[in-house]
Amino acid sequence: MSFLTEVTARRMATLTRTAASSTFTTVPRASFTTSLYLRKTVTEAAKDTLKTVDRAVSDKLVDGIDAGVTAKEKVKGATSEVTGKTSGEASELSGEAKGKAQELKGQAKGKASELKGKAKEKVNEL
Repeated sequence: MSFLTEVTARRMATLTRTAASSTFTTVPRASFTTSLYLRKTVTEAAKDTLKTVDRAVSDKLVDGIDAGVTAKEKVKGATSEVTGKTSGEASELSGEAKGKAQELKGQAKGKASELKGKAKEKVNEL
């Protein structure tokens, strides 16, 4: 046993029961004080209120920022999807245009050779 435990046990043994019960049932008065020293000042109360309000406002701002980031990501995803479709359609249309251009080029060559042949015939007749 430690020294403190031994001394406490000896003192408890020498106390009468009524003295021991009256000694240990009293509540310390400091925990129930209403003195000005333990109360908050108006400044401290105002600071606490402002801190609470500031915290609530900053939490709402963070929620708003998160919502903005989420919306940005959704718009970015939709834009890339539309851009992908648009670029695919554009390349398809470009291919069609090239094909049409080649077709018209062939028709023009055919018409030119036809006119050339007619011109040679005219020259031969003359």
